[in-house]
Amino acid sequence: MDISGKPFTAETYGAGSFSGLSYTLRAGRDFEPPATHTLVTLLDRYGDTLWEGGKHKANVVAFIHDLYEMMVEKEFAGFSQDMLDRLVNALRKRGNSNATINRKMSALSKLLRKAHKMGDISVLPDFTRQKERAGRVRFLEHDEEARLFAAIGARNELYRRLCIFLVDSGARLGEALGLRWNDLQGSMATFWITKSGRSRSVPLTTRARKAIGHATSRGLGPFSSIDQQQFRTVWKLAKQDSGFLDDPDLVPHVLRHTCASRLVRGGIDIRRVQMWLGHQTLQMTMRYAHLASHDLDLCVPVLERANKTFAAAAKAKRMPQQAPSAPAC
Repeated sequence: MDISGKPFTAETYGAGSFSGLSYTLRAGRDFEPPATHTLVTLLDRYGDTLWEGGKHKANVVAFIHDLYEMMVEKEFAGFSQDMLDRLVNALRKRGNSNATINRKMSALSKLLRKAHKMGDISVLPDFTRQKERAGRVRFLEHDEEARLFAAIGARNELYRRLCIFLVDSGARLGEALGLRWNDLQGSMATFWITKSGRSRSVPLTTRARKAIGHATSRGLGPFSSIDQQQFRTVWKLAKQDSGFLDDPDLVPHVLRHTCASRLVRGGIDIRRVQMWLGHQTLQMTMRYAHLASHDLDLCVPVLERANKTFAAAAKAKRMPQQAPSAPAC
């Protein structure tokens, strides 16, 4: 309203922004504030488009709702850099690791970029990935595998066979449970339900094929009858039975780490290990690169030969030149 009580109108076009909000003034029209949204409404609108149903989407939904609860400005027309920085700081004060913060910010970034593309929000912040520490990669030595698998088999033989399949195929638990009989062709297994959304096929060892062949239930697949939560419960009990109760890193995902570590320590190059595991980036596979340190032994003979060549050249340079002998009388 102006001082006379009439609605404010603009004589000319104009535009601007403040506090992450954008505004537009149009000639001869009332000022219309931009539409606002919340993270929850944007998730309801685009969640099914951006993420397929499953565990990953469930995590994303939890992340977005968590961030929504932490925000001071629940509604916004633009997501400013200051809003993002405050969220990151709040997560850090809560004790979230950089890895956890990165996962939450990845979900937020994907949602906001979609909303921006569709014209729902006018301002996007710059997302900077937090530096993550390289965590310890836990894997099973052969004697540890024997102890743990025996304890699991004593409680449930099908679960033991699943563990054998996981450690020899490098599959994630969800990938193995989602395996169907049609996905098994000869000695190859194809995983369609993957974290990256990209299918991959791997050859199976004799032991893995036997684990599948002895499945007691035909069902949809060799391990389709297994309930993931029940399997994890038996895993924890088997840890106690086999003396690993105090090892917090010994979780089912260790079987995937074990497969990768055996490939690398066996001399398989890191690129092939990446393809086997289905990692989207080589950086993810590089966690196992240190296990191939024995390959550096091949560098020593090269340096030894270089040293010998250098020593021979230096010796020849130091050797005094013999004076020509006088002609015989």
